[in-house]
Amino acid sequence: FEQSISRDPRFALAYVGLADSYTYSGFAGRFSSEAAHRSALEAIHKALQLDDTIGEVHDTLGVLKWRYEWNWEGAEREFNQAIAMSPSYSCAREDHAIFLAFAGRRDEALAELDRASELDRSPSFALTESSVYFGLRDYPGLIAASQKGIVADPKEWLQHSYLAAAYVGTGKNLEAIAEYEKVIEMTGGDQGSVAALAHAYALAGRRARAESIIRDLEQKSKTAYVSPYIFAVMYAGLDQKDRAFRFLHQAYAEKSLDMSWGLHADSGLDNLRSDPRFQSLKQRVGFAE
Repeated sequence: FEQSISRDPRFALAYVGLADSYTYSGFAGRFSSEAAHRSALEAIHKALQLDDTIGEVHDTLGVLKWRYEWNWEGAEREFNQAIAMSPSYSCAREDHAIFLAFAGRRDEALAELDRASELDRSPSFALTESSVYFGLRDYPGLIAASQKGIVADPKEWLQHSYLAAAYVGTGKNLEAIAEYEKVIEMTGGDQGSVAALAHAYALAGRRARAESIIRDLEQKSKTAYVSPYIFAVMYAGLDQKDRAFRFLHQAYAEKSLDMSWGLHADSGLDNLRSDPRFQSLKQRVGFAE
């Protein structure tokens, strides 16, 4: 994208692509959320200056407003504008479907997913489908979607992660452990998956294994960044709720990207959901009642 911009500095879509690269690199932890957000905004605002009539610009703004800024109303306006301007742009409909799922609007999310499927039947669409069912907390649907995605692309680790989350959500903790172990092997130790594995170990009664993972990550956090959110998930698995909330509040203070994703859908936090502290956090992140 930078090469494209150097050749044609007035090509708006190249700036959108650059903004998307920063946005999703932030999700993957390749940049801090602050750095990713800042760089993505700089690129997308340049695209807006060049051409504010293309839907791709507004789709990226919708993702930024939702995941990075917790501005749910602003995000929906941008997604709707993206679709109105570029109705055949499948990414806008896919992002909107995922957003609607996390907003708890099941019928609208599935309807938008159907519309997106008419535009995009590429292998990447399978991840969108799994993301929607994950956001809806529809674990039978997620099992079906992620298994189908794994058949289409066995090397897509995110599908294995979704399948593991669905197994946790349906009480199949041993199956979840096996899937998370695959994910960790495929990714070389993705931190979120390591934490989810510890949580699954705890649920399966293997507390010593879970506590060993926590100790390892605590040691790692002394020399490298480890998201406080994943400590919350691990301590929730051990039913140490006060510790879990301490880390969730730290994740909130850091404006962790996990908060706009996991607070609604992550089954690893289910034993915290009835606590008034959890409901307060959800409201502050912008989730509807």
